[in-house]
Amino acid sequence: MKVPYHNSGMSAPNHSTANHDMFVLIGVPGLKELHVWISIPFCLMYLVAVSGNGLLVCVVAVEHSLHEPMYLFLSMLAFWDLILSTSAVPKALSIFWFDDVDISFGGCVTQLFFMHFAFVAESGILLTMAFDRYVAICYPLRYSTILSHSVIGKIGGVVVFRSFATVFSIVFLVKRLPFCRTNIIAHTFCEHMGLAKLGCSEITINIWYGISVPLLSVTLDMVTIVIS
Repeated sequence: MKVPYHNSGMSAPNHSTANHDMFVLIGVPGLKELHVWISIPFCLMYLVAVSGNGLLVCVVAVEHSLHEPMYLFLSMLAFWDLILSTSAVPKALSIFWFDDVDISFGGCVTQLFFMHFAFVAESGILLTMAFDRYVAICYPLRYSTILSHSVIGKIGGVVVFRSFATVFSIVFLVKRLPFCRTNIIAHTFCEHMGLAKLGCSEITINIWYGISVPLLSVTLDMVTIVIS
C-alpha cells in the first residue's frame, strides 16, 4: 500500500517524487479524527507549563531573597522545561488545529536538537539539585561556602556545555543522510531516530548514538541521584 504524500497542497503518486526539503508530521497515527480532542490536554498542560515555569523564573530573578542554590537550580530546571515544551507543543497544536503538517528539513533538525538539548540539560539540573540537597544535609555549616554563586554559575555552564556536546553530533548524523524514501514522519514532532529511519544509507552509527546518549547521560544521572 502506498503511503499518502502531503506537501503544501501538492500530491505525488509515489515516494520517488517526495520533496525531502520538506517533511510531513502526521500527528497521532490512526487518530486524525480525534486530533481536536487530543489537543485539549496538550494545550492545557502547555499553558500550565509556560505560566508556572515562567512565573517561577521571573520571581526567582527579581526576588533577591530567593537567590539561594536551591531556588536558582529550580529556576534553571523551569527554564529548560520551558525550552523543551515550547520546542514540541506549539507545532503539535498547529497540526491538531490547523492541519499544519509541513515542516522544513532545517526546522525539523532544529526542533529535534532543542528537544534533545533541553532533555539532557534537565537531567543534568536534576543531578545538581540532588548534589545541592546532599551538601545541605551532610555539610550544613559549609553549605554557603561550597555552593557560592560563582560555583553555581560554573555548574550551570558545565550542564549547558555537556548537553551541547552530547547533542550537537546529532545534527551532523542527520544532515549526512541522503533521503530517498517517504518524507512522512508518524509523529507530532521530529526526533532523531524517527528522521534517521527515513534515510537511504547506513544508520548504524545513528542507532548506537541514540542508545549511548540516554544511557551515558540521562540514565547515569538518574543512577547517581538514586545512589546519593
